[in-house]
Amino acid sequence: MKVSTKARYGLRLMMALATRHGQGPVFLKDIAREQELSEKYLSRIVIDLRSAGLLDAFRGANGGYILTRSPDKITVREVVTVLEDMTPVECAKEPAVCGRVEICSANEVWCRLDKAIQETLGGITLEDMLAWGRQKNENYVMYYL
Repeated sequence: MKVSTKARYGLRLMMALATRHGQGPVFLKDIAREQELSEKYLSRIVIDLRSAGLLDAFRGANGGYILTRSPDKITVREVVTVLEDMTPVECAKEPAVCGRVEICSANEVWCRLDKAIQETLGGITLEDMLAWGRQKNENYVMYYL
């Protein structure tokens, strides 16, 4: 299983906002420049994150984006699942899509994997990631996924 660029960049965007939490809105162009990402691509990602209630946007000279909650209240799972379906196979999420679920021993593997993914991502907050970054580098400014 491979995490998409959209999910990875979305998490980087959220982390950039988490590092500035409480300092006011941040322009997308500034994040794009710092993270060496396409502003146009990020602008598509913020639409989904904003629709999910994870970001708020402000217009004007003092505009930009902010997190809607503090970094310790936003999990990696919330961010990633807005941008990508992390379920390894469809039958782990929707057993009715497969007529073999009742007799398929592989279904248990996929369900356990899905549960482990959801629990792992749900147990990590943006604040946890900030702390890990600070531990790795005392002069921590930004990270790269």
